Amino acid sequence: MKLPASELHSVNSPPQRTTCTKKVLLLASIPVLLAAIPLYLFVTGPRLDVPSSRELEISSGISNRTEQVDKRCDVFRGKWVHYPDGVYYTVATCPSIIDQRNCLKLGRPDTEFLKWRWKPDECELPRFDAGQFLEMARGKSLAFVGDSVGRNQMQSLLCLLANVEFPEKISYNYSLGTVIFERWYFSDHKFTLATFWAPFLVKSRDADPDGHSFNSIMSLHLDEPEPSWASEIANFNFVVISAGQWFFRPLMFCEKGEVVGCSSCKLNNITDLTKFHGYRMAFRTAFRELLSQKAYNGMTFLRTFSPAHFENGTWNTGGSCARTRPFTSGEAKIEGEDLEFYLTQVEEFRAAQREGIKRGLTFRLLDTTEAMIQRPDGHPGHFGRMLLRNVTMADCVHWCLPGPIDLWNEFLFHIMSFGYLDIEYMKGRWNPEGCELPQFNAGQFLEMFTGDGTKLEGPDFEFYLTQVEEFRAAEREGIERGLTFRLLDEVTQIIWEK
Repeated sequence: MKLPASELHSVNSPPQRTTCTKKVLLLASIPVLLAAIPLYLFVTGPRLDVPSSRELEISSGISNRTEQVDKRCDVFRGKWVHYPDGVYYTVATCPSIIDQRNCLKLGRPDTEFLKWRWKPDECELPRFDAGQFLEMARGKSLAFVGDSVGRNQMQSLLCLLANVEFPEKISYNYSLGTVIFERWYFSDHKFTLATFWAPFLVKSRDADPDGHSFNSIMSLHLDEPEPSWASEIANFNFVVISAGQWFFRPLMFCEKGEVVGCSSCKLNNITDLTKFHGYRMAFRTAFRELLSQKAYNGMTFLRTFSPAHFENGTWNTGGSCARTRPFTSGEAKIEGEDLEFYLTQVEEFRAAQREGIKRGLTFRLLDTTEAMIQRPDGHPGHFGRMLLRNVTMADCVHWCLPGPIDLWNEFLFHIMSFGYLDIEYMKGRWNPEGCELPQFNAGQFLEMFTGDGTKLEGPDFEFYLTQVEEFRAAEREGIERGLTFRLLDEVTQIIWEK
């Protein structure tokens, strides 16, 4: 049920003769997790957060630990309910739908897959409001970084927003190339939407002596982010990062220019580190890059693993996805390799989220996996123009437009509505006469009461973090009710005693 060539794309990356690539060619021709400091610095003043990932229950008894910031509702946990009026747009209102995702144009006879809507278990998910989204995004920019499934989401967002304003495509004004990079501009709202082609997130090159193919070996430089997005990302206010199906193909792993292992490469004398190692390191490097760029101050979203739905074969052995209705929540669950990918990326996300707190960066989760595992009916299947050597293959990886992928942007809209309030009074800064007031430095602040050896740690530190987290949740609820909560912090008191 996997697509190792990943996502049926034939974009070739020109081979580069790095030290790593040379070694791969030679071998083929011869038969840190960064210590993620669990430090949640409390943030002064009211702060509105949004629901993060649901707790994913695993049949083996393993559960994914998640933060339930909004105690009222986790929008990512729910089911699909019948909703006849669920379509936001059509081919007529969104002429930019590409043929590969334009299922109805290319002859799909059923429309039942369009008549469902996601219903969270304990609340209602607001409908996508294109006008409100564009107002929130006015004067800002949003980038999708990842593979063609990430671009699939961008195309969905384009169609959703076209109901209010249709943008101008300005990709041709940039030198990165229109295949790996697309940029659209909504002039009425001064909003820029872009996508960066980076299927592995890190630097990747063809490493097979026979050239690029759907099953050829590719070398990943696990310690180097893909330059195309890393060099541009500081210019964006919102970044949606994702990766998935490309990691099923044969891969060679390199660090510092040297081969350190591989996955499914079938070469002698090379350690098989598994695809999950490469996946973990790719996300770690991508998040590290975002955290290390001083000029980057955007909100980062991780869109979680998007499952394929091949049945009766794989992508290249006749597999298909011919279902016309969603699974019920009890019929499908994430498991096996899909589960491992999901847990791996969420673990790396959580580590980055903790580090982001220190830098004042916001990381949010678009936990789409549970909802999409239930939608085998939402893929183009044979009703999408995907050709390989003149043989039509079923596309059970990407998603029809319109279709269930529009939910991803409903989630995005919901989180942006709660998590990125563009409040004018927050934009000002006090400017004393005759001097400069230093910016608040969280690390230096903490050092004031830990530098002499007096340190809050162990169980005491865990108790402290627990109660502050619960207090902050109550404080947010209190804001809505007009109640005031204030923190009498004994840790802070140490400063005054000094």
